[in-house]
Amino acid sequence: MLELTMASVSGGDEGATAGMSMADAPSEPGAVLRVGRDASACRLVTPEDWLFVSRVHLEFLCGADGGWQLTWLRGSQPDPSSEVRLVIGEHVQPLVYGGTVPLPRGGSGEVVVLDRTGPRSVNVGFYHEV
Repeated sequence: MLELTMASVSGGDEGATAGMSMADAPSEPGAVLRVGRDASACRLVTPEDWLFVSRVHLEFLCGADGGWQLTWLRGSQPDPSSEVRLVIGEHVQPLVYGGTVPLPRGGSGEVVVLDRTGPRSVNVGFYHEV
């Protein structure tokens, strides 16, 4: 099972949990959880006017072995207006636009989507229960 929690943070709200949402999916091959502005395609939805987040921005996909991977999907623009970082403990790994990374089995961490133009972020915590 992969469990996600998402908080949208703006300006001085850092650390606030208001507006937090959650989603989960079983660790079965092909299971998917998406994060973005499009409620028809995503389980976790950011504010509609937060254009630094694509309609479908992040995809968590379960592979054949029950392991999960994270992809920063390419949007309609050639250059993103955000940065995405994977944080696991003390380790911070920037993601490449359009890139994919495996998530640790039985691990937890956070994916942070940062607005390049202002003090806003989308923080998605994950926990892979084995």
